[in-house]
Amino acid sequence: MKIDTAPISTLTMDPANVRKHSERNLESIRASLNRFGQQKPIVVNKDGVILAGNGTYAAAKSLGWKEIQVVRTDLNGADAIAYAIADNRTAELAEWDGPALAETLAALQNDEDYDHLVAGFTDAEIELLVNAACFNVAEVDAPELADGDREPFRQMTFTVHDSQFEVIEAALRSAKARGGGESVVNENSNGNALAFVCEAFDG
Repeated sequence: MKIDTAPISTLTMDPANVRKHSERNLESIRASLNRFGQQKPIVVNKDGVILAGNGTYAAAKSLGWKEIQVVRTDLNGADAIAYAIADNRTAELAEWDGPALAETLAALQNDEDYDHLVAGFTDAEIELLVNAACFNVAEVDAPELADGDREPFRQMTFTVHDSQFEVIEAALRSAKARGGGESVVNENSNGNALAFVCEAFDG
Protein backbone atom coordinates (compact mmCIF):
# COMPACT_ATOMS: atom_id res chain seq x y z
CA MET A 1 0.00 0.00 0.00
CA LYS A 2 1.48 3.30 -1.11
CA ILE A 3 0.21 6.61 0.22
CA ASP A 4 0.33 9.53 -2.22
CA THR A 5 -0.50 13.20 -1.89
CA ALA A 6 -3.02 14.33 -4.51
CA PRO A 7 -4.38 17.78 -5.40
CA ILE A 8 -7.99 17.92 -4.23
CA SER A 9 -8.92 19.49 -7.56
CA THR A 10 -8.01 16.22 -9.34
CA LEU A 11 -10.42 14.10 -7.28
CA THR A 12 -14.17 13.61 -7.61
CA MET A 13 -16.76 12.14 -5.28
CA ASP A 14 -18.15 8.76 -6.25
CA PRO A 15 -21.41 9.31 -8.20
CA ALA A 16 -22.52 5.83 -7.07
CA ASN A 17 -21.92 6.63 -3.41
CA VAL A 18 -24.97 5.63 -1.36
CA ARG A 19 -23.68 7.07 1.90
CA LYS A 20 -25.00 10.53 2.82
CA HIS A 21 -23.12 12.99 5.02
CA SER A 22 -25.21 15.34 7.13
CA GLU A 23 -23.94 18.77 8.08
CA ARG A 24 -23.40 17.53 11.62
CA ASN A 25 -21.31 14.66 10.29
CA LEU A 26 -19.21 17.00 8.16
CA GLU A 27 -18.84 19.43 11.08
CA SER A 28 -17.47 16.59 13.21
CA ILE A 29 -15.05 15.51 10.46
CA ARG A 30 -13.85 19.11 10.06
CA ALA A 31 -13.28 19.34 13.80
CA SER A 32 -11.27 16.11 13.70
CA LEU A 33 -9.18 17.28 10.75
CA ASN A 34 -8.47 20.58 12.47
CA ARG A 35 -7.46 18.89 15.72
CA PHE A 36 -5.62 15.80 14.48
CA GLY A 37 -4.94 16.40 10.79
CA GLN A 38 -5.54 13.60 8.30
CA GLN A 39 -4.64 10.36 10.06
CA LYS A 40 -5.68 7.93 7.33
CA PRO A 41 -5.78 8.26 3.53
CA ILE A 42 -8.89 8.17 1.40
CA VAL A 43 -9.19 5.48 -1.28
CA VAL A 44 -9.46 6.49 -4.94
CA ASN A 45 -9.43 4.56 -8.21
CA LYS A 46 -7.10 5.20 -11.12
CA ASP A 47 -9.42 7.96 -12.40
CA GLY A 48 -9.39 9.85 -9.11
CA VAL A 49 -12.93 8.79 -8.12
CA ILE A 50 -13.24 8.41 -4.35
CA LEU A 51 -14.35 4.94 -3.23
CA ALA A 52 -13.83 5.46 0.52
CA GLY A 53 -13.48 8.78 2.31
CA ASN A 54 -16.04 10.95 0.55
CA GLY A 55 -16.89 12.67 3.85
CA THR A 56 -13.23 13.37 4.60
CA TYR A 57 -12.77 14.78 1.10
CA ALA A 58 -15.84 17.03 1.40
CA ALA A 59 -14.78 18.28 4.84
CA ALA A 60 -11.19 18.93 3.74
CA LYS A 61 -12.36 20.76 0.64
CA SER A 62 -14.67 22.99 2.68
CA LEU A 63 -11.72 23.81 4.95
CA GLY A 64 -9.80 25.06 1.92
CA TRP A 65 -7.32 22.20 1.73
CA LYS A 66 -5.50 22.01 -1.58
CA GLU A 67 -4.04 18.52 -1.13
CA ILE A 68 -5.07 15.29 0.56
CA GLN A 69 -3.46 11.91 1.16
CA VAL A 70 -4.78 9.04 -0.94
CA VAL A 71 -4.29 5.36 -1.62
CA ARG A 72 -4.96 4.31 -5.21
CA THR A 73 -6.72 1.04 -5.93
CA ASP A 74 -7.17 -1.04 -9.08
CA LEU A 75 -10.68 -2.10 -8.07
CA ASN A 76 -13.33 -1.30 -10.66
CA GLY A 77 -16.87 -2.17 -11.64
CA ALA A 78 -18.86 -4.28 -9.18
CA ASP A 79 -15.82 -4.81 -6.96
CA ALA A 80 -15.35 -1.07 -6.52
CA ILE A 81 -19.03 -0.54 -5.70
CA ALA A 82 -19.10 -3.46 -3.25
CA TYR A 83 -15.95 -2.23 -1.53
CA ALA A 84 -17.38 1.27 -1.12
CA ILE A 85 -20.51 -0.15 0.54
CA ALA A 86 -18.54 -2.59 2.70
CA ASP A 87 -16.24 0.19 3.93
CA ASN A 88 -19.24 1.92 5.50
CA ARG A 89 -21.27 -1.14 6.47
CA THR A 90 -18.52 -2.91 8.40
CA ALA A 91 -18.15 0.13 10.64
CA GLU A 92 -21.90 0.16 11.31
CA LEU A 93 -21.83 -3.46 12.46
CA ALA A 94 -19.45 -2.65 15.33
CA GLU A 95 -20.94 -1.88 18.75
CA TRP A 96 -19.98 0.54 21.50
CA ASP A 97 -19.09 -0.65 24.98
CA GLY A 98 -21.60 1.71 26.61
CA PRO A 99 -20.14 2.02 30.14
CA ALA A 100 -16.56 2.30 28.85
CA LEU A 101 -17.60 4.90 26.26
CA ALA A 102 -19.46 6.92 28.87
CA GLU A 103 -16.45 6.86 31.21
CA THR A 104 -14.08 7.92 28.44
CA LEU A 105 -16.29 10.75 27.18
CA ALA A 106 -16.91 11.97 30.74
CA ALA A 107 -13.16 12.15 31.27
CA LEU A 108 -12.76 14.12 28.04
CA GLN A 109 -15.39 16.58 29.21
CA ASN A 110 -13.22 17.36 32.22
CA ASP A 111 -10.34 18.26 29.93
CA GLU A 112 -10.31 22.02 29.39
CA ASP A 113 -9.06 21.47 25.84
CA TYR A 114 -11.90 19.08 25.02
CA ASP A 115 -14.14 19.81 22.06
CA HIS A 116 -17.16 17.48 21.89
CA LEU A 117 -17.31 17.90 18.11
CA VAL A 118 -13.98 16.10 17.79
CA ALA A 119 -15.47 12.92 19.25
CA GLY A 120 -18.77 13.37 17.41
CA PHE A 121 -20.97 13.47 20.54
CA THR A 122 -22.95 16.41 21.88
CA ASP A 123 -22.89 17.25 25.59
CA ALA A 124 -26.53 16.10 25.85
CA GLU A 125 -25.69 12.75 24.29
CA ILE A 126 -22.77 12.30 26.67
CA GLU A 127 -25.02 13.06 29.65
CA LEU A 128 -27.50 10.39 28.49
CA LEU A 129 -24.68 7.87 28.11
CA VAL A 130 -23.32 8.64 31.56
CA ASN A 131 -26.78 8.38 33.14
CA ALA A 132 -27.43 5.08 31.37
CA ALA A 133 -24.11 3.72 32.60
CA CYS A 134 -24.92 4.72 36.16
CA PHE A 135 -28.36 3.14 36.12
CA ASN A 136 -29.54 0.54 33.63
CA VAL A 137 -33.21 -0.16 34.23
CA ALA A 138 -33.07 -3.46 32.36
CA GLU A 139 -30.36 -4.80 34.65
CA VAL A 140 -32.17 -4.18 37.94
CA ASP A 141 -33.43 -7.49 39.38
CA ALA A 142 -37.02 -7.64 40.56
CA PRO A 143 -37.78 -9.43 43.83
CA GLU A 144 -39.07 -13.01 43.67
CA LEU A 145 -42.78 -12.61 44.38
CA ALA A 146 -45.72 -14.95 43.98
CA ASP A 147 -48.67 -13.90 41.85
CA GLY A 148 -50.67 -11.11 43.43
CA ASP A 149 -49.82 -9.71 46.82
CA ARG A 150 -47.16 -10.94 49.20
CA GLU A 151 -47.31 -8.55 52.09
CA PRO A 152 -45.78 -6.11 52.51
CA PHE A 153 -44.86 -6.18 48.80
CA ARG A 154 -47.08 -5.91 45.74
CA GLN A 155 -46.35 -6.48 42.08
CA MET A 156 -47.49 -3.95 39.49
CA THR A 157 -47.43 -4.59 35.75
CA PHE A 158 -47.70 -1.88 33.09
CA THR A 159 -48.02 -1.98 29.33
CA VAL A 160 -46.43 1.03 27.64
CA HIS A 161 -45.65 2.20 24.13
CA ASP A 162 -42.01 2.33 23.00
CA SER A 163 -42.01 6.13 23.17
CA GLN A 164 -43.50 6.02 26.68
CA PHE A 165 -40.92 3.47 27.79
CA GLU A 166 -38.08 5.83 26.86
CA VAL A 167 -39.67 8.63 28.93
CA ILE A 168 -40.23 6.34 31.93
CA GLU A 169 -36.73 4.88 31.69
CA ALA A 170 -35.21 8.37 31.61
CA ALA A 171 -37.28 9.43 34.63
CA LEU A 172 -36.16 6.37 36.61
CA ARG A 173 -32.53 7.06 35.71
CA SER A 174 -32.88 10.64 36.87
CA ALA A 175 -34.53 9.56 40.12
CA LYS A 176 -31.79 7.00 40.72
CA ALA A 177 -29.08 9.60 40.10
CA ARG A 178 -30.67 11.82 42.77
CA GLY A 179 -30.82 9.02 45.32
CA GLY A 180 -34.47 8.13 44.74
CA GLY A 181 -33.68 4.47 44.09
CA GLU A 182 -32.81 3.77 47.71
CA SER A 183 -35.19 2.90 50.52
CA VAL A 184 -34.97 1.16 53.88
CA VAL A 185 -38.21 -0.75 53.17
CA ASN A 186 -37.56 -1.97 49.62
CA GLU A 187 -34.46 -3.36 47.93
CA ASN A 188 -35.87 -2.92 44.42
CA SER A 189 -34.42 0.25 42.89
CA ASN A 190 -37.08 0.50 40.18
CA GLY A 191 -39.93 0.54 42.68
CA ASN A 192 -38.16 3.08 44.85
CA ALA A 193 -37.37 5.32 41.88
CA LEU A 194 -40.98 5.17 40.66
CA ALA A 195 -42.27 6.12 44.10
CA PHE A 196 -39.74 8.97 44.20
CA VAL A 197 -40.99 10.32 40.85
CA CYS A 198 -44.64 10.02 41.90
CA GLU A 199 -43.98 11.81 45.19
CA ALA A 200 -42.22 14.62 43.35
CA PHE A 201 -45.13 14.98 40.92
CA ASP A 202 -47.70 14.91 43.74
CA GLY A 203 -45.78 17.65 45.54
